[in-house]
Amino acid sequence: MITDITLGQYYPVSSFVHKLDALTKILITLIFMVTIFFVKGFLGFGIILLFLIVTVKASKVPFVFLLKGLKPILFFVVLTSLLNLFMTTGEKAFTFIIWDITYEGIYMSVFMALRIIFLMIGSSLLTYTTSPIMLTDGIEKMLKPFVKLGVPAYEIAMMMSIALRFIPTLIEETDKIIKAQKARGSDFETGGLIKRGKAVIPVLVPLFVSAFRRADELAIAMESRCYNGGVNRTRLRNSKPGIKDLYALLIFSLFMALAIIF
Repeated sequence: MITDITLGQYYPVSSFVHKLDALTKILITLIFMVTIFFVKGFLGFGIILLFLIVTVKASKVPFVFLLKGLKPILFFVVLTSLLNLFMTTGEKAFTFIIWDITYEGIYMSVFMALRIIFLMIGSSLLTYTTSPIMLTDGIEKMLKPFVKLGVPAYEIAMMMSIALRFIPTLIEETDKIIKAQKARGSDFETGGLIKRGKAVIPVLVPLFVSAFRRADELAIAMESRCYNGGVNRTRLRNSKPGIKDLYALLIFSLFMALAIIF
């Protein structure tokens, strides 16, 4: 299950979405996540689904790769659906054991599940199609107007990109530690909640040690290269929004407007 987490991973391929400016993709992602909460019906979600299908096709990211990234949140999706199913009051549809299931509960159960899934897919596409360097530059551009207010935009952008970059690395490290512990006889699958919690401790300690070691190595590497983030930092490739970004924003705006209206 731990290897199914794809958040923070970059899928390197040449596509229309990959070639868009990072700032454009960040803005689209943020607006998309807000728009999801304004959609009030399944027709609107149908338009959102169509937009995601078109975007995934244009990004050339395999659907299997996206579905794999949904596995870690399945428990949360199911839990949210069940809570809405059993806790929502309204017109009775049928009785399940001792609970009255309502039509409104069924509606909200499916509705909330789709909302979470679409949020996950939409936000994941940003990291799948944007390299860590471009993501850093995009965040810098977005926060640049706040520099005059004393906001350390460059440092925040670097911290966020490093955090996203190290998510796949830490996941891989966790998987290796779990396999090593299983080879030594550790059991993570059986027992109660307390027993499983105790079994996780031998994983957390070496994971934290590894994380601190990697952070120290990264700091030394940045110092060795005389890295000095800030206003005067130069870039190998300067990316600027172009005509493709304008087309992307127009298409995105059309989809989101239709989703909210319907």
